[in-house]
Amino acid sequence: MWLLVIPHRHKQTCLRPLGCDRTVKADPCNAVGPPPSRQEKGEGGWMGSELQKEEEEEEQQHHHGDDNYGRKLVIFSSCQMPPSHQLDHHRLLEYLKYTLDQYVESDYTLVYFHHGLRSSNKPSLRWLRDAYREFDRKYKKNLKALYVVHPTNFIRILWNIFKPLISHKFGKKVTYVNYLVELRDHLNFDQLIIPPDVLRHDERLQAAQKGGPPPPAKTPPPRPPLPTQQFGVSLQYIREKNTGLMIPPVMSQTVSYLKNKGLQTEGIFRRSARVQLIKDIQKLYNQGKPVVFEQFGDVHVPAVILKTFLRELPEPLLTFSLYDHILDLVRVESSLRVSMCKHIVERLPEPNYIVLKYLLCFLHMVSQQSLINKMSPSNLGCVFGVNLAWPRQGSVSLTALPSLNIFTEILIEHYHAVFSSRCPSAQVLP
Repeated sequence: MWLLVIPHRHKQTCLRPLGCDRTVKADPCNAVGPPPSRQEKGEGGWMGSELQKEEEEEEQQHHHGDDNYGRKLVIFSSCQMPPSHQLDHHRLLEYLKYTLDQYVESDYTLVYFHHGLRSSNKPSLRWLRDAYREFDRKYKKNLKALYVVHPTNFIRILWNIFKPLISHKFGKKVTYVNYLVELRDHLNFDQLIIPPDVLRHDERLQAAQKGGPPPPAKTPPPRPPLPTQQFGVSLQYIREKNTGLMIPPVMSQTVSYLKNKGLQTEGIFRRSARVQLIKDIQKLYNQGKPVVFEQFGDVHVPAVILKTFLRELPEPLLTFSLYDHILDLVRVESSLRVSMCKHIVERLPEPNYIVLKYLLCFLHMVSQQSLINKMSPSNLGCVFGVNLAWPRQGSVSLTALPSLNIFTEILIEHYHAVFSSRCPSAQVLP
């Protein structure tokens, strides 16, 4: 079984036995909650085999990030499910709940790869019924879409059996996907890490179509960015095209609006917005046309636009070169972490530092209203960590998430300690 928790582009979260953007294989027989440490496990007998399993898990577990709507993306693949007699289904359920608990407070999307579920590894109907009931409203409320890829008659039969238990509202969230290519309309497909068995199965299905597989679509050459482009271009490009403006217009406008209208909005930065609306606003920004957020009547729209801008940068705001240094944070004792974060941040190029300081100053303001908006430095760290840093190759691994989240939390909570000593002459604050 593969469980992937996926933030767009480099930011997908995978729990592969499951974004933003490496895939982690979690052993459903043993993985319930956080894996035990090496010291807890020991080195011999059962414990030695558990250590080996943990290492195998880490090789396949990745963070995939957000879908096209800015929602966390979770992927579950059946082809890695072990035989039923080797699997403790109760522990599997607890592990699924433990994993989802990290994401269900925000909107999220679930992709289920059905291929590979056979009689040997198929869970019982009773377990499926109990599992559905176990996932209460907390899990279902913020699930915005469920894509069932490569459905078979078994899925349709199962749906009919469980139909009396499934609400009409939940049923509307389910979409059947016959071929992988259909996911492109909804997800950043090229960034998904799909099991090879699923890819091969999809190829066989395509080849079985009448007349053979469709001819590959010709990809047009990429167009040069517009002079007014904001999304998908570098900070340097935006600065050069805006007469040296240090803060990208999309950032200054969203932050300004949110500072005035959104500081006390509960769950700010945790909610998604209509995807077509976000695309339309991106187009307006890229064409250099004015954007008036008041006309949309939803404070979550500029919040999504801000996160989208950050994760569509060709290089993360914290740069590729600092990524490994950020991951080292959890190896440092707690009393030294603030000074380490300050040291890392001060290594940024000045333009990046100025933009980061501007953003973190605002997020610090948001956190100061956490009694009302429920967005503490820790909660904001979970939202923004994967939007500020990711590796040059591949995606953020699940094991890297704690470092990214803690690093971002420290920047927010200890904003003054981290940023006070470096004050560039061109700095701008919200």
